[in-house]
Amino acid sequence: MTGPVADALALGFVKFSVDAGVLRFGEFKTKAGRLSPYFFNAGLFDDGAKLQRLAEFYARRILASGITFDMLFGPAYKGITLVAAVSIELARLGRNVPYAYNRKEAKDHGEGGLLVGAPVKGRVLIVDDVMSAGTSVRESIALINAAQGQACGVIIALDRQEKATESGQDVPYSAVQYVQEQLGLQVAAIATLNDLLQYLAMADDPALGGYASAVRQYRQRYGV
Repeated sequence: MTGPVADALALGFVKFSVDAGVLRFGEFKTKAGRLSPYFFNAGLFDDGAKLQRLAEFYARRILASGITFDMLFGPAYKGITLVAAVSIELARLGRNVPYAYNRKEAKDHGEGGLLVGAPVKGRVLIVDDVMSAGTSVRESIALINAAQGQACGVIIALDRQEKATESGQDVPYSAVQYVQEQLGLQVAAIATLNDLLQYLAMADDPALGGYASAVRQYRQRYGV
């Protein structure tokens, strides 16, 4: 993210995530088997006030990104809550757009099918929390294409800016870069690992500032 407005948005989001206990520091094992000095768990935006504030950050980032879209799509499960909250906030800001989400298993009664919500059509922006391997995005693209829509971009909360893994091996690009370069989608993030490092460098709390070195070392080892 560039420019003073974007930087303020990113740093504000990092602070909010730390205060909410969503962004934590210590030693955590990632899905790729790495020992990370920080962990971001969007599932801990777990009450109305946190979700409302989270939606504000998403909506502001979407509007600032310049991505042209007609509707929103939330991949199950975390994306369901996110897409509903973000659509409400966008409407509050004057941009009322339809949204849809998928089920993990097709419903065989009632309206049936895998998709719920507005008809999937036009340019579809995918709303997710983080991007580890791009698997969720590829699954969402397949669902959107099958419904005759066109995936146009992805909005996530945090870009870890680290190498993805394939078959247990590090590859020289991140999941975000893969989605941008190989799948041809725009990706916008509310904040990045660089923003997190900037926040730690500015922190008044010595305990927080003390994690900066470990996060920098992690970035040097696994960053792209």
